[in-house]
Amino acid sequence: MSKLVQIVDVSVLSDQWYVLKKYSFDYLRKDGSSQRQTREVYDRGNGAAILLYNRARRSVVLTRQFRLPAYLNGLADGMLIEAAAGLLDDMSPADRIRIEAEEETGYRIEQVEKVFEAYMSPGSVTEKLHFSVAEYQDSQRVGEGGGVVAEGEDIQVLELPFDEAMGMIGRGEIVDGKTIMLLQHAALRLFAG
Repeated sequence: MSKLVQIVDVSVLSDQWYVLKKYSFDYLRKDGSSQRQTREVYDRGNGAAILLYNRARRSVVLTRQFRLPAYLNGLADGMLIEAAAGLLDDMSPADRIRIEAEEETGYRIEQVEKVFEAYMSPGSVTEKLHFSVAEYQDSQRVGEGGGVVAEGEDIQVLELPFDEAMGMIGRGEIVDGKTIMLLQHAALRLFAG
């Protein structure tokens, strides 16, 4: 990549929540010419997401919480139905997602299966998300979930039949990208047949 991109200037635009920087760089195009470009890049760190599922009951555990950006972009009440997720904060994806699953859903998960990684909005955000799944049982419910109040979380825990969750995608009730990706994975790998 260093042959393709030469960073010319970097300036911090904001570091209030995470870091927003403005980059000017020269990009070597495939025709051999160099083009100066400017982009704003938001760095919030990498994250992890998990779909909790119960194969015998054909159910999944999701969360519902307010998301200001979705609200500002037209989601009427700003409430998104999502898979449990969180930023890594210098932890391994498996360790972080176990903590997030318990904080958000109340389930203490031991066995986490990594399924893939993806850049969620690579045109402007550096975040790479680590996706995983874990089977849950009622005996693993050690709390109510709901998130961490000090972090502004006010999360509702939803246990849904898998087929209902898939139908909610088609009806526009689940519109979160990471959740749709995990549910599609479940349809192909966990609940196929």
